Amino acid sequence: MGIRIHDVAARAGVSVATASRALSGQRGVRAENREKVLLAARELDYEPNSLAAALRSRTTHTVGMLVPRISNPFFATLVEAVENRLQLGRRSLLLTSSHYDPEAEQSQVRALLDRRVDALVMIPCHRERSIEVMTTAAARVPVVQLDLRVNGFAGTWVGVDGEAGIAAVVHHLAGRGVTRTAFVGAEPTDSSSQERLDAYRRLAGGSVLLGDFSRDWGKEAAGRLLEAGSLPEGIVCGNDTIALGMLAELARRGVRVPEDVRVTGFDDIPYAELGQPSLTTVRQPQEQMAAEAVRVLAARLAGEEAPAQRIAISPSLVVRASG
Repeated sequence: MGIRIHDVAARAGVSVATASRALSGQRGVRAENREKVLLAARELDYEPNSLAAALRSRTTHTVGMLVPRISNPFFATLVEAVENRLQLGRRSLLLTSSHYDPEAEQSQVRALLDRRVDALVMIPCHRERSIEVMTTAAARVPVVQLDLRVNGFAGTWVGVDGEAGIAAVVHHLAGRGVTRTAFVGAEPTDSSSQERLDAYRRLAGGSVLLGDFSRDWGKEAAGRLLEAGSLPEGIVCGNDTIALGMLAELARRGVRVPEDVRVTGFDDIPYAELGQPSLTTVRQPQEQMAAEAVRVLAARLAGEEAPAQRIAISPSLVVRASG
């Protein structure tokens, strides 16, 4: 059956109650007895039952996080930043993915809640269809939306000012003498794709091609632009993954970047500077985003009541060879 706390107490020569208080760091235990208990626990290789402790304290010191796709480099980096911040507060992370499927999203959130997470960091996969799962989750635990947000959900959101990012790209290209641009993005099913598309249309108004946030779509879009006739002078991509696919296909077809056309991305994923050529892009400050999201949750878990906030962090333009 393994080593139990009764065995630790017997080895240390103290009561079970004293052993329990000593192991959980509670007050009211003499230093001499605390040392005996800790020594006995080490000698017996005792591992406390964290689930039982959670049931007693009604907290698991875990936070659930749901992302649309773990394999997306941007989300992977953001998850790591959130986990690092949580660990500073002695909390653990439970991670799952919706695969951009609202039904899977509901199932995964139920699974996280069944595991008694204390709070949720949500990157909702759909700007409209995720409203039900967000509302259900927020009725049970503190929830913060990170990066993406749901229309009509009255909860805190932490992300970047997407319009400011697109504006930085458009103004940068104009400064390089670019007058004709095209936008290659994703169908606006989530808030970021919608915001970036709307910003481009307001600020530039060139041709628009929409698919998904993938490298394959970037390659396909490059082919479509080439087959349509003359290339625009600048191609504004909705994220770095699209842009990297775009660069690969343009190079394969003998199009020179930036001599023949300039290409920009959005996110500044780790692979952006490894592009051929290196990618001019908009950097999302993921460490700051993670810090704000965890700060909001920590305040809620500490009992602080505050109105929902919209925390839009300013992105920055990173100029490299492609643009």
